[in-house]
Parts: sequence; structure tokens; C-alpha cells
Amino acid sequence: MNRTEANHIILRILENIEKVIVGKREVIALLLMSLLCQGHVLIEDKPGLGKTKLATCLAKSIECTFKRIQFTPDVLPSDVTGFSMYNIHTGEKIFHQGGIMGQIVLADEINRASPRTQSAMLEVMQEKQLTIDGVTFELPSPFMVLATQNPIEMSGTFPLPEAQMDRFFMKIFIGYPNLESEIEILKRHNKDYQQTAVDSVATSSDVISMQHLLDGVYCHREIIRYIVKICEITRNHKDILLGVSPRGAIALMRASMGVAMMDGREFVIPDDVLKIIYPVLCHRIVLKAEAVLQKKTVRSLLKSILSTVPVPSVN
Repeated sequence: MNRTEANHIILRILENIEKVIVGKREVIALLLMSLLCQGHVLIEDKPGLGKTKLATCLAKSIECTFKRIQFTPDVLPSDVTGFSMYNIHTGEKIFHQGGIMGQIVLADEINRASPRTQSAMLEVMQEKQLTIDGVTFELPSPFMVLATQNPIEMSGTFPLPEAQMDRFFMKIFIGYPNLESEIEILKRHNKDYQQTAVDSVATSSDVISMQHLLDGVYCHREIIRYIVKICEITRNHKDILLGVSPRGAIALMRASMGVAMMDGREFVIPDDVLKIIYPVLCHRIVLKAEAVLQKKTVRSLLKSILSTVPVPSVN
């Protein structure tokens, strides 16, 4: 597969999902970019904005297996990862798959699960494998976790620890549709409207080929230095308790490569970094209590940091 073919496939997937998800092309592009970068996504927004529909449309568009785990406080780690059980008739140990054994996995309302259950996701998300009773199982490829959480109704929930937040490649928000988009959504739910089905427009093999193609996107050493300088400042800022980890810096570089690839380029430019920096870094930064009381936000601090770092000139 060459870059021209990859760009055609990317465009087909975007347009296919837009048949159902109206007016959210930028959100769809971020989701697809994370898939190409082999990353996981945390979608945080209010109920009823199409988070689940977005995940199912992505899976159908690329012919991937789709699993959904509805997290509640009584969900156990074994419900997520699976478990081994002896067959009393044969004496054999049989592995029963959990909900995580899919290519596109929707972890719905992940913050409603207990910390013990949430921790079951850590190895899976980082290593793309799971270990049950000392036996390691490889997950299917491509593999992507789409986790959702609501920013309201926080009573009885368990906030995700920083270690798990850092494993999400991006944190994105869908947001309410604008007037014209919402009118179109309502029209599509009229009984006279012919619902459009989401067909497969690519295969999982196509996705894997595009993931390999992304590895060939060139990132100049000055842009790498630019990314590291930004991340380093967050670690020493007077208002920041927890700055961006090296994993976060790698994610920002990979995401910038993803922007370049989706724009049809074989190299990263500084604008690619600036375009994707907020979805990649904001959820990895924790403010000090004093900064929160002063009503400072991660986004505003990150914006001020960017103003202090010279943008590299890359020829």
C-alpha cells in the first residue's frame, strides 16, 4: 500500500462514518488518527451525544470485531480479561474469553468500575496482551480501546488513576451539534426517512498496512526537540503537580506523524504538533490545588507554555 491509496481509504472511512455521525468530522478524524497511531481514546462528554454509535460505526467501517463492556461497580476483572476453568469431565483447563478480546473494544462508562477492575485494563492497553494464570494471550490486531465517561453524575464513580489516564493516546470531546446538524439528526429519525446503513469500506488488513505506513513518516530532530522542550516545561512549572511523561512525549510525536499522514505528507511540520497537542497532552497534566483555586486550566497553561517555546524552522 502506498500513501495515495492510504489517503483514499482514510477519506472513505471518514465519509462512511459521517453517514451516521453528523457534523463531527474533526472528532471522527481524531479517532481514526488514534487508530493509525495504535493508540487508545478516552471520550468524555455528556450522555446522548453518540459516543457508543461512533465506536460501532468505526468498527463496522473497517470490518473489525466489536466488543462492548458496560462497566458497573460489580463488574469483576475476570469479566474484562476472561478466566480459566477446569472441565470436570475431561480435567482440561479451558480459557473463557472476556469482553476485552475484540479488535475495537468499547469500555462504556469506565469510571463506574472499581479500581480493581480498572487495573485489569493496564496490561491490555500497554502491552496488547493479557496474562491469565501465568499464560499470556495475544490480543487481535488491530486493537483499540474506546473508553467513555460522563463528566456529570460523578456520585458513586471511581476517577481513573493517572497511570491509566497516561495510557490513553488522546482524550476527546464530542460536544453538542450545531443548529443545522441537529436538525439533520432529527430528520434522520423521522419515520419517512430511509436510514443509511454503515457498510464496510476497508478491512483490518488495510488498517494494519496504514499503521506500518505511518512508521515511515519523517519527524525532524528539531521538531522532536520542540516536543521534548514543551513536555519538559510541564514537569517544572510552578502550577503543575504532574507534568507530561516520556510516554506522553512519544504520543505527541506519533500523533504529529498521524496529522502529517492524514494530510498526505511524508514529513512532520511544526503546525502538526500545534494542531494535535491539546487532545494528546491535556489529560496527562495535573494542576496543583492552588492553580485550581485560581481557576487556571490545563489548556490555558499549555497555551502559555507554547508561547514561550520558539517554533523550530525546518527546511
